[in-house]
Amino acid sequence: MLEAAFWGFIAASSLIAGAVVAFMVRIPDQVLGLILAFGSGVLMSTVAFELVSDSLGDAPRVGLYGLALGAGALTFYLGSVVLARRDGGERGSRNQGSTIVLGTILDGIPESVVLGLSLIAGPVSIPVLVAVFISNVPEALGASADLMAARMRRTRILALWILVALASAAASALGFVLLSGAPKEAVIMVQLYAGGAILAMLSESMAPEAYQKGGRAVGLATALGFAVAATLSAG
Repeated sequence: MLEAAFWGFIAASSLIAGAVVAFMVRIPDQVLGLILAFGSGVLMSTVAFELVSDSLGDAPRVGLYGLALGAGALTFYLGSVVLARRDGGERGSRNQGSTIVLGTILDGIPESVVLGLSLIAGPVSIPVLVAVFISNVPEALGASADLMAARMRRTRILALWILVALASAAASALGFVLLSGAPKEAVIMVQLYAGGAILAMLSESMAPEAYQKGGRAVGLATALGFAVAATLSAG
């Protein structure tokens, strides 16, 4: 259990690192847009090859799996609506940053559960670990930059990412303990729930912000991120 918590924290620690970089270096908008696009590509690949692939070919349960995917997307949507109302319906920097944080939580917790579960069969899944670690950096960079632009204190932003990292460590440990004897179908539904949340977050926040800041070149950066993560999954 402690090993699972350790790897869960390592995977999420890049959130803290991304925030620290955002504090120390003012990243030009175009560069930040390309970084966000690269992270979007990594997340797309993670959804395709690490979260959804296990459900393919299981026709009898395709409807049930579809509900899990939709539930993840709906959860993100409802959370985004609540955040928008809290911020007065604005779509400014604070709201963009908050929705990326929400998406990070909704995809990071189930991913950590899956990461902990992978230890039951042997060593930690390196492709999942690296993909999560890499994708967390642009998420934290983009959200932290937006939250700073909205004048949120740096100490509060850092505390937020530390809490997310600790929650990911706990989720990884719980995945190892609680799902060790669970049916494969239950694990797949957890993965698909995470995938739905990721897709909704990418469509609403991360990809639009990447294009707004990075311009036309974000297509190339997204494809590069997808290729990198796909190569890790194939390894």
